[in-house]
Amino acid sequence: MITHPRTEELAQAVAGWIDQIRPQLDPRNAFLARVAVNVLGVIGRELTEGPAAERQAVSEMSALLGETGDVETLNEALCQALETGAMDRDTPGLLAVLRRMTEARVAIDQPSYRADGT
Repeated sequence: MITHPRTEELAQAVAGWIDQIRPQLDPRNAFLARVAVNVLGVIGRELTEGPAAERQAVSEMSALLGETGDVETLNEALCQALETGAMDRDTPGLLAVLRRMTEARVAIDQPSYRADGT
């Protein structure tokens, strides 16, 4: 059976190639190549970690709001509840849900970030 590389594998391959040629580039293009490698890393993590993070966010926002829906609908409802004051920092579970959702997003966007500053 012939299988094709997964999307995240393709992104890793391109990132590896860019890293190989980057030392030969002038400073501006070397910087832009590094940015491209970082973007490909985010894409790969979004593909591998994003679906689980989204499922978790949907589950937690659904429980918090007492509603069902997709991540966009629930996020909009949560923002609306915060804007109108229907929910605030004293809402049980709100801060914990927001923290977990933020940590999941940061793990995809900036996995080397450490909140403790070390």
